[in-house]
Amino acid sequence: MSETPSNEVEAVEIIPEPTPEPKEYGAGSIKILEGLEAVRKRPAMYIGSTDTRGLHHLVWEVMDNSIDEALAGYCNRVEITITPENRVRIKDNGRGIPCDMHESGVSGVEVVMTKLHAGGKFDDDSYKVSAGLHGVGVSCVNALSKDLVVTVARNGKLHRQRFQMGAPISTLEILGDTDERGTTVDFWPDDSIFETDMFERQVLASRMRDLAFLNPSLSIRLVDERLPSDHPEHHEEFSYPGGLVSYVEYIDRNRTAIHPKVIFLSTDTEPLPMDIALQYNTSYSEVLQSFVNNVNTIDGGTHVSGLKAAMTRVFNNYAQAKFPQKVKGGLSLEGDDCREGLTAIISIKIREPQFEGQTKHKLGNSEVKSQVEAVVYEFMSRYFEENPAIAKTIVEKVIDAAYAREAARKAKQLARRKNVLEGSGLPGKLADCASRKPEECELYLVEGDSAGGSAKQGRERYYQAILPLRGKILNVQKARIDKALANEEIQTLVTAIGCGVGDENFNIQKARYHKIILMTDADVDGSHIQTLLLTFFYRFMPELIHAGYLYIAQPPLYRVKVGNNERFVFDEHGLDAAVNELGGDRRKAYIQRYKGLGEMNPEQLSETTMNPKKRTVRQVTMNDAVLADESFEMLMGEEVEPRRRFIEENAHLVGMLDV
Repeated sequence: MSETPSNEVEAVEIIPEPTPEPKEYGAGSIKILEGLEAVRKRPAMYIGSTDTRGLHHLVWEVMDNSIDEALAGYCNRVEITITPENRVRIKDNGRGIPCDMHESGVSGVEVVMTKLHAGGKFDDDSYKVSAGLHGVGVSCVNALSKDLVVTVARNGKLHRQRFQMGAPISTLEILGDTDERGTTVDFWPDDSIFETDMFERQVLASRMRDLAFLNPSLSIRLVDERLPSDHPEHHEEFSYPGGLVSYVEYIDRNRTAIHPKVIFLSTDTEPLPMDIALQYNTSYSEVLQSFVNNVNTIDGGTHVSGLKAAMTRVFNNYAQAKFPQKVKGGLSLEGDDCREGLTAIISIKIREPQFEGQTKHKLGNSEVKSQVEAVVYEFMSRYFEENPAIAKTIVEKVIDAAYAREAARKAKQLARRKNVLEGSGLPGKLADCASRKPEECELYLVEGDSAGGSAKQGRERYYQAILPLRGKILNVQKARIDKALANEEIQTLVTAIGCGVGDENFNIQKARYHKIILMTDADVDGSHIQTLLLTFFYRFMPELIHAGYLYIAQPPLYRVKVGNNERFVFDEHGLDAAVNELGGDRRKAYIQRYKGLGEMNPEQLSETTMNPKKRTVRQVTMNDAVLADESFEMLMGEEVEPRRRFIEENAHLVGMLDV
């Protein structure tokens, strides 16, 4: 605590610095970025970001070209290889990039690799539909790679050209004759641009699996040469002749379906061929994946809006006609009700898709909504009439969801009235921070009152808030929203964060903190509580995860002390290294194992886990929504057998981790 300042103030003359003469703004101030220089100058404009998402987006851009060849009927095999140097090589057996001379004076390969807005997808002659619409995809990959080699097998000849940072360092040369055809792009991302240059096998595998499901005639092989050849994940094949039906069955393999077969709609009718597969299960979560020309539109778009609108209309009309007694009193089935327990995949093909941005996360074609809605409404109405038993089972589940939603709404209204009467909108056990700027505020969700007390004493009060949680919150993977909101700990959590819950009430602009940090003990119970909290955020506030607001604190496992010196160790592997660093041996060192946050005093907790300059926190991301949903369903869902298998397969790790 600082001393109280004296009232006497020494007068100091302040001499302002001279204002520099403004530079003249004229035509000379305008800079023209030539070629691919613009991509290297502003990479996020073209690939979304320079973090791990942007890094993997380079692979998607190259893959899009191979998949477009498959859509055109010229490619049925793609192989992706991650080399020990962390290069990526993508090889297909399509037609190959044209190698003849372009009217610009260079080869077709060099035009495609070095010119923005150049490609064979701007007319209907080469490709009817494609993922690459802007002609900047593979040229962006070239611009952001410190080394790239493209090899083309075409017309009986094998061609090769090399580039560095987007610029050709050789001309297109003919290596010899070949009986093969296709394109191979081998690139090495520029580590001066990307925050990380390590490709994640699981992220690539997930995307390859998607593409194999979407293209039943395509076989995709993923090879990770960083692993030993006998490692089970060294190589993996993806081939699914069952298409989207197999995709839904794969997603729902740990769930219990409430009707025997996946409902499948497929139409080749122009101008909008589409495939839709859907199935209802006993869970309360929704999985809806959408694709346009094989591009994963993770933010949806007009095709998703059309599907949702059609489903809501079908259910309301069918319920009013067949179950009027159950929807009496003006009960209306809303979109969330109609999609509870639904797993659905929609894939459309369109000649001129209008994506919102180069990363193609959202479709913007306004005419698509009405087209999808009309086709789906007609199909589902006919399906329900032809399959009344299945329709009855699904509609009854939807009606139950509507009643639960109404109950949750009344509970929230009651809670709001209670807060008004009590004169406070924040939970009493929340130790809030002084700042009212969400972008600089942090909320620690701490396991237990003891650790909560230490955290309150060790925090930086201006921007760090502490909310102690008692015990384990409700497993929301097995509960509807009405039951979840009846849980006291969840009510406290929702109130503290401030942005509401559910599509109707959630508003991320009202979030009171832009960092929500889960801080639990480093033991089995702590891991369980962490999983329950992650399940809650995934089910009811996924927007916080997408926005990058959710984090996991990394408290130390050990305190190592030799003499008057000490180190905090965060994993088993660092224990011996810490002892050696302190100049002692393990027999003479004092080693304290932290099994609970409450074992640390406020100073230790602050220094190791809460001080931004010293702490380690892991940001929770959702790169793969399907994988995340599978994990939560397997760990926290109704089905016991998948969880049993997981425990049996990984039980040996408990001894290794010493938890």
